[in-house]
Amino acid sequence: MSNKATRAGDPARRNLANAIRALSMDAVQAANSGHPGAPMGMADMAEVLWNDYLQHNPANPEWANRDRFVLSNGHGSMLLYSLLHLTGYEDFSIDQLRNFRQFGYRTAGHPEYEPGGPIETTTGPLGQGLSNGVGMAMAEKMLAAEFNRPGHDIVDHKTWVFLGDGCLMEGISHETCSLAGTLKLGKLICLYDDNNISIDGEVGGWFTDDTVKRFEAYGWQVVADVDGHDSAAIATAIDQATAATDRPTLICCKTIIGFGSPNKQGTAATHGAPLGDEEIAAARKELGWDAAPFEIPEGIAADWNYKERGAVLESTWNETFAAYKSEHSKLATEFERRMAGNLPADWNDFADKAIAGIDAEGASVATRKASLIALNAFAPALPEMAGGSADLTGSNLTKHDGSVPISGDDAAGNYVWFGVREFGMTAICNGMRLHGGWLPYSGTFLTFSDYSRNALRMAALMKIQNVLVFTHDSIGLGEDGPTHQPVEHTASLRLMPNMSVWRPCDAVETAVAWRYAIERQDGPTSLILTRQGLPHQARSAEQISDIASGGYVLKDTDGVADIIFIATGSELALAVSASEALVADGIKARVVSMPCTDVFDAQDAAYRESVLPAAVTARVVIEAGVTASWWRYAGPTGQVIGMDRFGESAPAEELFEHFGFSTENVVAVAKNVLK
Repeated sequence: MSNKATRAGDPARRNLANAIRALSMDAVQAANSGHPGAPMGMADMAEVLWNDYLQHNPANPEWANRDRFVLSNGHGSMLLYSLLHLTGYEDFSIDQLRNFRQFGYRTAGHPEYEPGGPIETTTGPLGQGLSNGVGMAMAEKMLAAEFNRPGHDIVDHKTWVFLGDGCLMEGISHETCSLAGTLKLGKLICLYDDNNISIDGEVGGWFTDDTVKRFEAYGWQVVADVDGHDSAAIATAIDQATAATDRPTLICCKTIIGFGSPNKQGTAATHGAPLGDEEIAAARKELGWDAAPFEIPEGIAADWNYKERGAVLESTWNETFAAYKSEHSKLATEFERRMAGNLPADWNDFADKAIAGIDAEGASVATRKASLIALNAFAPALPEMAGGSADLTGSNLTKHDGSVPISGDDAAGNYVWFGVREFGMTAICNGMRLHGGWLPYSGTFLTFSDYSRNALRMAALMKIQNVLVFTHDSIGLGEDGPTHQPVEHTASLRLMPNMSVWRPCDAVETAVAWRYAIERQDGPTSLILTRQGLPHQARSAEQISDIASGGYVLKDTDGVADIIFIATGSELALAVSASEALVADGIKARVVSMPCTDVFDAQDAAYRESVLPAAVTARVVIEAGVTASWWRYAGPTGQVIGMDRFGESAPAEELFEHFGFSTENVVAVAKNVLK
């Protein structure tokens, strides 16, 4: 059985690492596609970590107190798949490895998260796995501060990240590692595969940063110049890392990419292409590996199998948790609920009453203010809500009455000062949700959603919950001008698969949008909110219920309508005023509020027909953004009033008038459509 006591001077440990190398070479060759160099170079690092330090149980990938392992340089995915197979995870059989990168198998080209599976996060876009790891370490530290009690540390695990040169070149690594140092995430330990090679070759021509000084400046402990192929040296470095309590650690492991490939190791030739049969044969000889492809010698397989050790680890923790539960039953029940991702038992009644109260108040406010009203209404029932803003708290209004900011010295809270780090903030929130126990939300201006774009995409790709508060949603923010006035952003978010996008028109729709985001656990939700005040819209109880359908009839007329207005957000009030003007002229007008197109599109055909009857072809859509996506609702005889150009710097009222968002212009467009 593998353990630290047998590490020093034991040549058998290299053979354990060689199992990873052999499986990685063979799988990439079988697929005729992939990246063998990274897993071959990181094999010794992985063998030490997974056999002697990583706290995990192959029989239960969802064990709450497991260590989290993230392969940030996800192109080296065969490293992770080999580890999962060797240590005994049943979903990663040898058949899965034989079918690396093939349709229908779990061994995709880059690691892909599946709920309940052992892959903690989808990686591949470099730097984001590292950033997810920061979020996981934050989640652990905050949960520990909330739930641990003297003698009963039920939350006590580490986050381990493997990363490469590319991860450190990506700007997001600065955003998140800087914050990790500030928050003193001592249980975050990163092993840097310092092999000096990227796709274009030796990195000396484009990456000469002093990484050690950089991370020391962040407030990290750095263990430099570790021989990444010396298992004893790796173990000593990890021992030093685990002794740190108030600083994250970067272990710089000097490695050779493609280690064991006699003619290609140390070169970019091993980075992203199969080695070839001849070179694999030479590598087998070099490594002293005699087993056939995809075969692991019995003794090596037995030393790798972690099922027994994992079961003992979880069983010991279960005893700790049982003792904790006997003394702190309410806390234990709450911890179990949170880690399972369940809402409180009385959530539906609580949310119904909260929305009814907001409707009764009838406040005419900016929807960013309405968002804060909703947060204040919902947060008391949801201690798992944790959020923050990218240095725009006073503008995004993300800090509710129950928010308690965290710091490096005190993680007992639920609010994060993210600083100006939009991309990092979003990826960290992804990591917090993946860890479990938290429902993350974050805020910035809508125009800066571009900065966080790929992290938004990763949340959608993984189908994980993340609530994105995007304020200052149009030319309505006024004098800051076109750099801050988003016109294409809402439409582009709607184009992202699995991203739900809500643009509410008042406080009630905003509360319903928040409720949807809280209840939705299979993807992220973007809330698109105004800077300027908007009027409260009167509704029946049935109409309030219909908001959750994404689109509904807000104002109607007797009989079949002559024309239908469709609007969102700040333009809904404009549609109402234009409809009233038409009704005064004897024209029957219906107003449809469409706060969420993706939810509306998911309704059955009968409901959609009841809201937008096909027989009524005279339609006008109004939204202060690009028009392209709205024509499917307007139809060939309808019209879309929008913004197919950038804005200007001026007071909001002048801009709306200038760009045609006035009652007079909407009425004129509608009458022209009716002709």
